[in-house]
Amino acid sequence: MFTRAERLISLRNLKPKKKEGFLKIISVFSFLGIMLGVAIIIIVMSVMNGFKTDLTNKILGLNPHVIIQPNSFQIDEKYISRIKKDFKDINISKSYSGEAIVISNDKAKGIILKGIDKNEKNMINFFDNFSSQGNLNNFDSNKVLIGSELAFNFNLKIGDSINLMTSSFVGTPLGNMPKQENFKVGGIFNTGFIEFDQNIIFANIDDVLSIFDKESKDQNVEIYLEDPLKANFYKDKIQKLNENYFIYTWSDLNKSLFSALKVERNVMFIILSLIIVVAAFNIISGLTILIKNKTKEIAILKTLGLTNQSIKKIFFLTGLTIGFFATLSGIILGVLFSINIEKIRIFLSKVFDLEIFPSDIYFLDELPYEINFSSIIIVFIISLAISIIASYLPATKISKMNTFRALRYE
Repeated sequence: MFTRAERLISLRNLKPKKKEGFLKIISVFSFLGIMLGVAIIIIVMSVMNGFKTDLTNKILGLNPHVIIQPNSFQIDEKYISRIKKDFKDINISKSYSGEAIVISNDKAKGIILKGIDKNEKNMINFFDNFSSQGNLNNFDSNKVLIGSELAFNFNLKIGDSINLMTSSFVGTPLGNMPKQENFKVGGIFNTGFIEFDQNIIFANIDDVLSIFDKESKDQNVEIYLEDPLKANFYKDKIQKLNENYFIYTWSDLNKSLFSALKVERNVMFIILSLIIVVAAFNIISGLTILIKNKTKEIAILKTLGLTNQSIKKIFFLTGLTIGFFATLSGIILGVLFSINIEKIRIFLSKVFDLEIFPSDIYFLDELPYEINFSSIIIVFIISLAISIIASYLPATKISKMNTFRALRYE
C-alpha cells in the first residue's frame, strides 16, 4: 500500500527541523489530545459498565427473576408442576407482597411487606449472604426481618415491637378501620442497597396473608434462574403455557433504571468522542502548515518522478501515524487507569480530603470497573476513522498546489 520511499519521507515529516518547532508543538498536542480522549472514553465506559454490572448483581440477589401473578385466575398446581417438568434448572417459591405502614417510636413510614417461607432455598441463600443480626431459625410467627437502614432510622433492635398497618379494613363498632398487627423484630439484614434496606420488611407468609386479608390462592409464584439474564426468554416460554396469568421479570421492574443507564452511557460516549474530534483538528492544522512549508520539497519530489497520488500518501501516512499511535497509547492508558481506579480513588480522597463516589449515594462499596473488549475495539475504530479523515483532508490540497512556481523562484 505504501512504498518504502513514502514511508521514509513520512517518517522524516514526523521529525520537524528546529526552525519548524511550532509544527512539533502541534504534533505533540494532536498526539496528547487523541490519546487522552481515547483514555477518558475507556475509563468512563469501564466505570459505567462496572456500575451497571454491580447494580444488576445486587438487584438479582434481592429480587426473583420471573414473577407470576394470579390476576383474577388462581394459579393451578398442575401449571406449576408443568413448569418444573419443562424447566429443570429453576427454583420455584411462593410469596405475597403489599404496601403497608410501619409505626414505631412515634415514627411512621410506608414500606413493602413481603411474606416468605424461611425454608425456601432462595431465602436461605439470601439470609446467608445478607443477614447481619439474628438467626433465620428464630424467624417464627409474628416476627419480622427488617433492613439495617430502617432499623437505624427507627432506632430498632432485635426483640423490639413494631406495628404494621395495611390497606385492608376490619369492621368495628366505630366503622371500618385499617387492619393493624404487632410484630417483633426477629432479625436485621444489610444488603448494601439502601433503597432495599429501608423499604422492605419480611414476615412469615401466613402472617402476611392474614394482615392483607388474602388466601393461599392469591400468592405470587416466584422463579429463580441459574442465569438471570435469560429471564425474558423464560418469561416468553412460560407465558405460552397459560395466557391467563400476568408474568414479568426483574428487568421489567427495573426497566426505567437500566434504560436511563443505557441512555447516559451512550450520551457520554458521544460527548467524549468530541474530544477526539477536537484533537483531530490539530492534525488537520498541523498537516496543512507542514504542506505549506514543504512546497519546495514537494516540487523537487515531483521533478524526481513522484506522482501527486504518491505525495498525498506521504502526508496522509504522517497524520495517520500520529492518530494510530495516539489511539494505541490511549487504550493502554485507559485500561491501566481502569484496573487501578479504586486505588486512585482512595489516593485522591486522602490527598484532597474528599469522599469521591460516596457509597450512600451511588450504592457502591468501592468504585467498580468492567473492561469490555468490544467497546475498546469500537473506540479504536472510531478514533482511527477520525484520524483517517483528518489526515486525508489536508493531503487532497497537494494536487491544487502550484509547485512549479515555487521551484522556479527558489
